[in-house]
Amino acid sequence: MTTCPKCNGEMQEGFILDQSHGRQFVSSWIAGEPEKSFWLGTNIKGKAQHYIQTFRCARCGYLESYAQKPEGDTAA
Repeated sequence: MTTCPKCNGEMQEGFILDQSHGRQFVSSWIAGEPEKSFWLGTNIKGKAQHYIQTFRCARCGYLESYAQKPEGDTAA
């Protein structure tokens, strides 16, 4: 069990949800500076991507997030 670095409460695992046009996605961390795309809004082609895993303190509500490597990814 993970404890909160702020109040020592219990940290609960979860994720931050993104929504777009009736679809739901897990938020991702993208390497590098954001690049505008006329058609997509933001260009992410060829950039490293990692799902964001977030922990929430049940006592104080503090959030702590980590950009986890995708399963099977051995790169640093």
